[in-house]
Amino acid sequence: MSYNFNQVNNRRNTNSLKWDVAENELPLWVADMDFQTAPCIVEALEKRVKTGIFGYTIVPDAWYHAIQKWWQRRYQYEIDESWLIFSTGVVPAISTAVKRLTNVGDNVVLQTPVYNIFFNSVVNHGRHVLENKLQYEDGNYTIDFKDLEAKLAHPQTTMMILCNPHNPIGKLWDRETLSHIGELCDRYHVTVIADEIHCDLTKPGKKYTPFAAVSEQCAMVSVSCYSATKAFSIPGLQSAIISIPNEALRAKMSRGLNSDEVAEPNAFAAEAVIAAFNEGEAWLEALNAYIEANKNTVRVFLEKELPAIKMVDSEATYLLWLDMCAVDPNATEIYHFLRARVGLYLSDGSQFGGNGSQFLRMNIACPEETLIEALKRLKTGIDAYQQKDVH
Repeated sequence: MSYNFNQVNNRRNTNSLKWDVAENELPLWVADMDFQTAPCIVEALEKRVKTGIFGYTIVPDAWYHAIQKWWQRRYQYEIDESWLIFSTGVVPAISTAVKRLTNVGDNVVLQTPVYNIFFNSVVNHGRHVLENKLQYEDGNYTIDFKDLEAKLAHPQTTMMILCNPHNPIGKLWDRETLSHIGELCDRYHVTVIADEIHCDLTKPGKKYTPFAAVSEQCAMVSVSCYSATKAFSIPGLQSAIISIPNEALRAKMSRGLNSDEVAEPNAFAAEAVIAAFNEGEAWLEALNAYIEANKNTVRVFLEKELPAIKMVDSEATYLLWLDMCAVDPNATEIYHFLRARVGLYLSDGSQFGGNGSQFLRMNIACPEETLIEALKRLKTGIDAYQQKDVH
């Protein structure tokens, strides 16, 4: 079956967070795809709508089974049904984890640049962020393990939030790297919250490694957060999967999620996930191929038209990390200029910490026509920006 990812869907005036912008603006910022979801999900939701009743909803057995089969089939990882807890989102689950598994004043390690909402989940609850800044050299990011160990060894460090695959840099952490993280966190009694929401969005031929699948150590120190929402373009359905092999951690998280009232599904959440994982694999494979083609389009365009902008090689996600240093080390200025001058709305890299202030993040999960228009605007905007600097 073929899928039309080239179809341009008008999302204006639909109460869209992404598209609720000025008429002249083209938004490629928040991690929200402009593709219609898989047909199997639409069919499942239509069937649910036809019941005409949307009462309080339980999590059915089929939800657990679909998740188990998906991770076993795609990642050779056996998840026990008892490990799984429904949550309304990965971010609510992370906030619950910070509140329930750490104390006020504790340190939480983040590997920056990283998804900016992590910072909110930490500081909003009276904890402190310790940045393990990723090392950037020749367009590639690596972990500074000496610094990481020092941060984990701090007596007030009780948690690390791991982003796997890593947003915004598009990095797939390999098994050896994950194992080393697990060993250190076990040694220093640090709980790992593994945000793996982008795990299904990988370059064709590449597969992510679940943190908890690497070793018994990794499994016992971790809370893994999964979701179908990013990969299947359904973030508005408020659905996430929390997997916790460690019984003690699971008991604390289960109580916390229920106390925070983020453990009950709406009438559509479970139905969408079941359809996605049972019937949506072919659609996902086609999507990943399309996203990879979009990445290549950007790569070729930059090399030809804007060689000063360097694109970090991306193995996962539909988010590109663009190094603007050769244009201006202060990418925030470029961010504001592009939005004001040509209406191109990207993400300001400074909000991600680390060396993010020299980057912009671009969401390329859109039809090719939209992407090409965005690249034209980028070219026009950067040319104008550089001309401004000359004068």
